[in-house]
Amino acid sequence: MSDSDFYQLLNSIDSGSSSSATSSLTGLANTASGIGVWSIIAIILAIVGGILVYFLFVKAKTEPKGKFGKWLKDFLSFKIMWIEPILKVVYYIATIFVILYSFSFLGLMGIMGGSAFLMFLGCLILGPIVVRIAYEMTMMFIMIWRNTRDIAENTKKK
Repeated sequence: MSDSDFYQLLNSIDSGSSSSATSSLTGLANTASGIGVWSIIAIILAIVGGILVYFLFVKAKTEPKGKFGKWLKDFLSFKIMWIEPILKVVYYIATIFVILYSFSFLGLMGIMGGSAFLMFLGCLILGPIVVRIAYEMTMMFIMIWRNTRDIAENTKKK
């Protein structure tokens, strides 16, 4: 339903024109039922696709040929993790944001006086420390996963 159809519906409701409002509501109902049908089709296709990907790539007994095939199998079986580099970038962004945000407290010096300066110093010093602690706590889970994976690989070799 486009914006003009929506405004036409609103105008027809305001003016009391029931035939135009009824046709617009019918169009809205058709759109809603189309979305519902597509949702069911999308769910069925997602289930079938997920099962096919699992059995054709992840659970396949043959090793894929070529670099891309091996990478795709490792990626789909979660042997390659993207979260670590993403978390590093998020850490840098969050740290820079906290440092820059701390300067906003200097703008409150006229209103709050010295307490605004103390808030600035606290945010400037403690903010990056808090961000680092949160980042390290998150990275511990990744390190635990990596160490567990290494232990599992070493025990398979023996």
